[in-house]
Amino acid sequence: MSKTRFDGLPPGKVLSHLGVMLLVSAVLGVVVSGLAIPFAGVAGFSARNVAESVDELPQELETEQLPQRTEIQDKSGKVIATLYDQNRVNVPLRQISRTMVEAIVAIEDYRFYQHGALDLKGTLRALFTNQAAGGVTQGGSSITQQLVKLTLITQANGDEEAIKAAKEDSYGRKLKELRYAIALEKRHSKDWILERYLNTAYFGDGAYGVQAAAQHYFSTNAKDLNLRQSALLAGLVQSPEAYNPTRNAAQAKVRRNVVLQRMAQLSVITDAEADKTVAMKLGLKVQDQPNGCVNSRAQFFCDYVVRWLMTDPALGETADERERLIFNGGLTIKTTVDMGFQRAAQDSVSAHVFKGDAAIGGLALVEPRTGNVRALAQSRPMGKGKGETFLNYTVPKRYGDASGFQPGSTFKAFVLAAAVNQDIPLTRTFPAPSERGFAENSFETCDGPYQSGATWTVHNSTSASANPNLYEGTQKSVNTFFAALEQETGICEPWKLARAMGIDLAKEWQKPAFTLGIADVSPLDMAQAYATFAGRGLHCSPRPVTQIEDTDGNVLKEYEKQCTQALPSPVADAVNDVLRGVIEGGFGSALNPGQPAAGKTGTTTGNQAVWFSGYTPNLAGAAVVAGVNKAGHPESLDYKSVGGQTLYTSSGSTTAGPIWGDTFKAIAQWLPDDDFTRPSSSDVAGLLIPVPSVSGLSYEDAKARVEAAGFTAVRGPSRTSGVARGLVAYAYPGDRAGAGDTITLYISSGPKKERKPKGGGGGKPGGGKPGDGNNGRGNG
Repeated sequence: MSKTRFDGLPPGKVLSHLGVMLLVSAVLGVVVSGLAIPFAGVAGFSARNVAESVDELPQELETEQLPQRTEIQDKSGKVIATLYDQNRVNVPLRQISRTMVEAIVAIEDYRFYQHGALDLKGTLRALFTNQAAGGVTQGGSSITQQLVKLTLITQANGDEEAIKAAKEDSYGRKLKELRYAIALEKRHSKDWILERYLNTAYFGDGAYGVQAAAQHYFSTNAKDLNLRQSALLAGLVQSPEAYNPTRNAAQAKVRRNVVLQRMAQLSVITDAEADKTVAMKLGLKVQDQPNGCVNSRAQFFCDYVVRWLMTDPALGETADERERLIFNGGLTIKTTVDMGFQRAAQDSVSAHVFKGDAAIGGLALVEPRTGNVRALAQSRPMGKGKGETFLNYTVPKRYGDASGFQPGSTFKAFVLAAAVNQDIPLTRTFPAPSERGFAENSFETCDGPYQSGATWTVHNSTSASANPNLYEGTQKSVNTFFAALEQETGICEPWKLARAMGIDLAKEWQKPAFTLGIADVSPLDMAQAYATFAGRGLHCSPRPVTQIEDTDGNVLKEYEKQCTQALPSPVADAVNDVLRGVIEGGFGSALNPGQPAAGKTGTTTGNQAVWFSGYTPNLAGAAVVAGVNKAGHPESLDYKSVGGQTLYTSSGSTTAGPIWGDTFKAIAQWLPDDDFTRPSSSDVAGLLIPVPSVSGLSYEDAKARVEAAGFTAVRGPSRTSGVARGLVAYAYPGDRAGAGDTITLYISSGPKKERKPKGGGGGKPGGGKPGDGNNGRGNG
């Protein structure tokens, strides 16, 4: 590929080129004969020096997989984002139009199929033709030599020194290039080399390879390129930016016409065809290829997909390897997002919280019993401009860099579930005065009584009867009622349940105010937890990706759903029956989507964040509105302008709830009209069946025993244990469950190997600053 020059070559340069040609022709003889034929010194080099220099060069050029753009698809297979360092889509030679092939060969190397790695005749002809023309009109390097140079530049991966070495105008570089070219010709067919060349070449304006160029400049495919289009593209490779038709249309047309005249001269086309096409306009139909999540219709879902895949060691041993595969591997990433749900979620969030507000609005949607993440939406779009951010507030910090927000009374659902699981009747009542003090050491943690001599004073912000039961206490979100209920259940089981349902909680959050939601969480955390209730106690980890395919359509990896029975189905049924009262006559009545639904409101101390977590039997969602300052730190929503209205007061039902409600009303048309399973009128405990002991059994025997007891058995991952390797270590749940519940059988990998301790201290557990957070003042 020749450099663009419009001035004539000086005599010294001509002699230099002639010297190089003589040197190269001599070296060619040396290389081909195995460096056995000496020759006389040329341009100051001795045969021995040249032979030694050539002998030190690598025998072959490694032709690594070319970087190709990756596509991210929604659940229906439509592209929602493309990722790439180089916008390239490889195509086989048979899918490149014959006219395009003829055009590139005519202008770059018309004797390509007649000569070897070096076309000495063509090189000398090009040298004198260019000198006579006073500029570069014909290339001197063969297509194979050009491919070597392009390959070295591509494999430099942006290393400026390596790129400079690949372009260096020196005898050493030309020798290296020739040696590699000879190896390519020996190892590969001419068609392979031409195909690789057309897929490697840069065509300007960010388009690498002929397919991306055809799509970019003409909105067509390489197989459909006509003569006018092919001639333009063939002319670009000599100097892609100098002839870039989107910026330099006149020069691009001149260069295109040079290609047409050359094709006519070689009788590839007729003079009449050339003349007719020369008179035509360029015929551009430019189509830009968006790059990155910032250009996606689901920006923060896309970002979550990339960050989630970056944690998968199956995609590479190091983070750099995984990133290269994701951005350059030409992958097809099939995701779980439903763009109908995504649009509804984004429209609702954007309508209730404006991007320039001193607040963040967010919503996550998760499908029960699969964990499929259906939508992620937030009020601030992705970017660096005013009212934009790269922080993803909808997902846990490890995937989005945002710390999350206190969830308030939405955590009361975990205490409610623990109470039902402990056989506390739904009709049980507790005194609920507007203010009540509790000795903090009267609350049991997993390690015994909470270590404090202080009194925790709890205040109500909602009214209820003097002694509400579990239905009324939950539906009216009575703080003193739930403090008393947590005193009965202990903190340990609600904390364990929250963790089993997907909330990442350190032990430091086992404190009396747990029930009022004091640990920072994300909307995705809460959506997956409430999806567990909707799924009758089956918790499934959030799954944004179902499958990855390579460039040839082969399945690289499938991501199966990861589910465990976090609580017995009769317990979940009872919780659902209580929580549906929040929407059917409770604080969330205005949010009813027109089909069975349940949920819980949440508000934190000082109104820094308000939540609504709700669900139907087929979809769960968690919405949050939180006050943030310019630094991104939490602050009160009070007196802020949010969504065009000044908030003199805020609550989960009136501020965050409408985001959830409007979204679910919009998508209810696509959701089945299923109802929740009603709890039995008898005691819930009477519906729970003991899970048989299976530790130490083979998987087949354990599975048979579990299924005989009326459960569904699934194989779980391996766990270290004292049980012999390959046998069942334990079952989860292991005590009791509802008929038909899923029991996961974990296989033993043997005892944990002892390791010598290494130096260095451990980090502190995450999750935000410990503290009593709400102090019992949430609005519910």
